[in-house]
Order: sequence, then structure tokens, then C-alpha cells
Amino acid sequence: LSAAGLSTRPFYRHFESKDALLVALFRRDSERLHAQLEAAVAAAPNPRVALVRWIEGYLGVVADPRRRQRVLVFSSEAVTAARGIAAERHRVQEMHTSALARIIAAGQADRTFPWAVLPADARAIRSVLTDALLDQINGVATVPPDQAAAEVANFALRALGAAPTS
Repeated sequence: LSAAGLSTRPFYRHFESKDALLVALFRRDSERLHAQLEAAVAAAPNPRVALVRWIEGYLGVVADPRRRQRVLVFSSEAVTAARGIAAERHRVQEMHTSALARIIAAGQADRTFPWAVLPADARAIRSVLTDALLDQINGVATVPPDQAAAEVANFALRALGAAPTS
């Protein structure tokens, strides 16, 4: 606030606490990413391509240095301890699971994903993606984000009964 030349009064008029600010920033970034993922899905010619693009976009956030830095900040101990952030993270996970379920349902309808079981497969794919993202964030990934995305996409496609990507 000092660096911005603001007093605490305007800040607390908009946010009840620093935690509320962190939750609002996390929500804004999460909704921005979700909108980008939804746009990629909407532009896809079929459910198979939609699923691959969604996975690539999700893991792509750590490939871009600026976005990676933001993800690292939102993964920091100070942010993860903020009051309300756990509930917001859960809300975002459910939003992602629902998006994946819509893609998978479209693939069920056109027989692209003949082995799909909803909602379990959407939750499982989201979990695998979350683990891959956390590996990237925590610096323990053995492959770069684009390769991790390809591996997750191949796994998901095989699990759903579609041929893996080439």
C-alpha cells in the first residue's frame, strides 16, 4: 500500500483482509486460465482434440516464465495458508472437473471415448493433471511441461478408449 501511495482505508473498503485479497487474486487468475481453456476447447474440431488442448493449456501455465512465476506465488506457503484459499482451490478443481466431464461426455456421444465412465474419469484426469502440475511447480518433474502434457494426454486417451496421440 505504501509503494502504491494508498492508505489502508481504500484497501479495507474493497477487501476485509490480506487473505481476502489473495483469494480474489487467485480467483481472477484461475478464471482467466479457465476461460482460455474453454476457448481452446470451443475451437477444437472434436472431443479428442479438445481434451488434448485442455491438457496442454493446463500444463502450459508453467511453461511461460511470467505465468510460472504467478503459479509459484499462488503455491507459496503464505498464500496456501490464507483463510479462504482452500475453499477457492476446491471450487476451481470442481470447475476443471466439470469442464473435463463436458469434453468426455461429448466424446461419449460421438463414440470418440467409448470406455469413458463419468464423472470418475473426469476426476481421475484432473487428479493426474494436478499431480503433473505440482511436480512442475515443486521442481521435481523429470520432463518439461509440454512433454508432461503429451504423457498425460496419451494416458487419458488410452483410458477413455481412444488411440493415443502420435
